[in-house]
Amino acid sequence: QVQLVESGGGLVQAGGSLRLSCVASGSISTFLFMGWFRQAPGKQRELVARITSGGTTTYPDSVKGRITISRHNANKTLYLQMSSLTPVYTAVYYCNVLVTIGFSTKDYWGRGSQVTVSS
Repeated sequence: QVQLVESGGGLVQAGGSLRLSCVASGSISTFLFMGWFRQAPGKQRELVARITSGGTTTYPDSVKGRITISRHNANKTLYLQMSSLTPVYTAVYYCNVLVTIGFSTKDYWGRGSQVTVSS
């Protein structure tokens, strides 16, 4: 079983920066992807950044240049560095990991961390 706990959210002014952390417990050694998603009020959850087990990162065009995903394998921690924030980035940010279990895969989610960007 895998548990993900996010931290680092909060209130920040527009133009500011924030770093989110996600600590994983349990075995994630067979993960395919780790990523961050966000869900703004009234909107669907969307991908913000993803990193593969090989270290390849993916970002949607909407956040390129403002967001960097990274991980620390020994600490089983995933990070999301955000800069030049605008109110559009206000959302609950969720940590996600996709692991392989035998011949299948399983998604795990954290409970989310609220990020609020004031104008």
